Amino acid sequence: MADADDGPPPEPEVKMMDLPDGTKLPALADGEYDAIVLGTGLKECIISGILSVDGKKVLHMDRNDFYGGESASVNLVQLFQKFGAGAPKPELGNSRDFNIDLAPKFIMAGGKLVKMLIMTNVNKYLEFKQVDGSYVLKDKKINKVPATDMEAASTPLVGFFEKRRLAKFVKFVDAYNPEDASTHQGMVLGKMTSQELFTKFGLDSGTADFLGHALALYDNDSYLGRPAIEMVDRCKLYGESFARYGKSPYLYPLYGLGELPQAFARLAAVYGGTYMLQKPVEKVVYDAEGKACGVISVGEDGKQAFASCKLIVGDPTYFPEKCKKTQKVVRCIAILSHPITPGNEPSCQIILPQNQTGRNNDIYVFCVSASHNVAAEGKYIAFVSTITTNPEIDGPNFRKAAEGELKAGLALLGKVDSHFMDSYDIMVPNEDGTKDKTYISKSYDATSHFEGTSDDVMDLYQRIYGKPLDLSKTMVDLQQED
Repeated sequence: MADADDGPPPEPEVKMMDLPDGTKLPALADGEYDAIVLGTGLKECIISGILSVDGKKVLHMDRNDFYGGESASVNLVQLFQKFGAGAPKPELGNSRDFNIDLAPKFIMAGGKLVKMLIMTNVNKYLEFKQVDGSYVLKDKKINKVPATDMEAASTPLVGFFEKRRLAKFVKFVDAYNPEDASTHQGMVLGKMTSQELFTKFGLDSGTADFLGHALALYDNDSYLGRPAIEMVDRCKLYGESFARYGKSPYLYPLYGLGELPQAFARLAAVYGGTYMLQKPVEKVVYDAEGKACGVISVGEDGKQAFASCKLIVGDPTYFPEKCKKTQKVVRCIAILSHPITPGNEPSCQIILPQNQTGRNNDIYVFCVSASHNVAAEGKYIAFVSTITTNPEIDGPNFRKAAEGELKAGLALLGKVDSHFMDSYDIMVPNEDGTKDKTYISKSYDATSHFEGTSDDVMDLYQRIYGKPLDLSKTMVDLQQED
């Protein structure tokens, strides 16, 4: 039995970390890591999960007290707080029934994100439901993207004779195999443009609009001057995704996209990753060679603490000095009491191609509801977004300018219960990160699907590992390779 005069037990010894300038600070968490990831957006969580499964010791931090960063889901009260709009009206429904995505996007059923989910086995943490309808604007009318042969035969998107030419094009795309010259019909798609391919099949500009924007999902017409193989690959992806379920090529997780970063966070945690929310990053530390070697944050005692690493991954908000603005997104988030499509579907995507609205970029309209457990019963959440070059978006007439940019999309919403206008810059890293071991993701684009986001994850992996991410393999395969 200890003597009563022995006093309290000694304080545990504090682990001290050496900084490149010769100073010392207490260790943040375990102190030493292979990688530190800043921000819990979807892209950062996917990379964090992959690094952890690959055996890397990962510290994942976020300045916020919630997961998701710029791609988080918020309830109704949080949405109104974000825009400084006071308290939501009771008739909108219970706040907890809403899971409103800040970066709403549908998931292509056969796309890269689904392959990442399967590859990492993260799909077991999630439940998905098909999106009900896909529409496109043509000649000031909203038309359903055909989902069956009967719909294709009767669609007003193309005329009678054009349907035959379109059928020949679709048959060619469906059969095309880059490894089988017999499917090429004498064409070299890598050496001809998309416009030349459309001309070869005699397709008019309206049909090209439909194919390039509603199927290949380009957000402007610059693709027409690029190699046709890129457009054909995108159309094939749409067709393969569509064939999986038959109603539309898109999926969406129950309870919203905020479930995705959390699912990848669970993956990282299973493989030893450490997560710390509400941890502001005071400074990213670089060594004498200019390479990232750690971060200074705040320890449990409220004082400065340091964690070392061999590389850092983060979103642009953590590295504004290392990023540049490329585009600006303007968008509207609206709450409705009715569906917005001619078919009254509870979830849908509507694409307004640039040529149909006289703009330089497409407008995207995205709508979900209680059918995906993201809104109160009888309520719908709609988003309208596009790329803008209007300088007034940054000025005192923001609201008027934003409504002007989104006018064609807003007109589809009908009566609105409540809505918010927003804009943000698309930021991209100045360098690829190989020199300073700082790998920065890109901001989320204006599209209503995840293919661009998935490409950014692929790009991050390539920059970090120096090789492409093979989506045909499981993480167990990748571990064995390494």
